[in-house]
Amino acid sequence: MRLSKFWDLMDGEFGSAYAASLAERHAIHALDDRTVNEALEAGVPPRRVWLALCDDMDVPESRRLGIDPKAAP
Repeated sequence: MRLSKFWDLMDGEFGSAYAASLAERHAIHALDDRTVNEALEAGVPPRRVWLALCDDMDVPESRRLGIDPKAAP
């Protein structure tokens, strides 16, 4: 997963303001208690970071690849 896709998924799932806050402040146990930003800076692949965050935030499997624009109201 490219970093740009990662941030698109973050913004799509959480909204840009909350995504930025999560990335800065939310420590993820599966990533050795690092934040999203810390994990990415340490070289953890964006896909692994995304999936760990999805698990931590209980994002349903159906939305982990993004929201289908045809399904949105």
